[in-house]
Amino acid sequence: MTEYGPYRNLSVEIDDGVAALTLERPDSYNALDTATMLDLRRAFDALSLDHDIAVVTIAGAGSAFSAGADLGEYAGPTADHEETQIRRQELFRDLYRTVFEFHAPVVAKIHGYCVGAGLILAMHCDLRVAAESAEFAIPTVDIGQIPGGGSTRRAVELLGETAARELVYTADYVDAERALAMGLLNDVVPEAALDEAIANRVDSIRSGGHRAVKASKRALNDSVDAPDPESAAAREAEHWWAQFATAERERLVAAFHEDD
Repeated sequence: MTEYGPYRNLSVEIDDGVAALTLERPDSYNALDTATMLDLRRAFDALSLDHDIAVVTIAGAGSAFSAGADLGEYAGPTADHEETQIRRQELFRDLYRTVFEFHAPVVAKIHGYCVGAGLILAMHCDLRVAAESAEFAIPTVDIGQIPGGGSTRRAVELLGETAARELVYTADYVDAERALAMGLLNDVVPEAALDEAIANRVDSIRSGGHRAVKASKRALNDSVDAPDPESAAAREAEHWWAQFATAERERLVAAFHEDD
């Protein structure tokens, strides 16, 4: 097992192609202050150089995934924050897109609070598996603010307009079962089964072609970002033919016929 770092508020361990990232601010429910966001960005930049990484998982230490942004960095008059907040919002947006566009699938392992910026981070992951005890919210209106970092579009893409508006306008907390029904989660399991559920998801992802999974992620991302169906189909075709030309495709098709 390889450890990356050191980081101030993050641990990163690599084991057999799986990168496990853990937010390490348990006393603040893993609030995403600037230092933590910089740790995450630096970690993903480092991992982006390692194409043996097949899956990344993100979890929170202690009793929560993340309680959102660190509000201590938002208090006070606008004049005291303007330049810093512009850069901070750019950092948030850049990090979220880095997770979304990372070359391998990213899986959020969620327990406890998954709120605000923490929820937005999870929404930019490929899959989200939560314990039954998890709670979700985007409570920005409660502090007189709107969601940032490109999160409004991502929320609509992922949840649909109706659910996204409900979460943002009401700032209400929803439990894991409701989050599952809204389309926010892939699965909800008992807390004691969360580790096993994540391991099963990782194994399922790794059971297919390594390059094919990554090419599929690029194709899906391009479809989400495409301005129209024709553009999405054209980019999908490019990815399809590029993957068709790989030795991996030849090997796996041959293996399938041998097993048939």
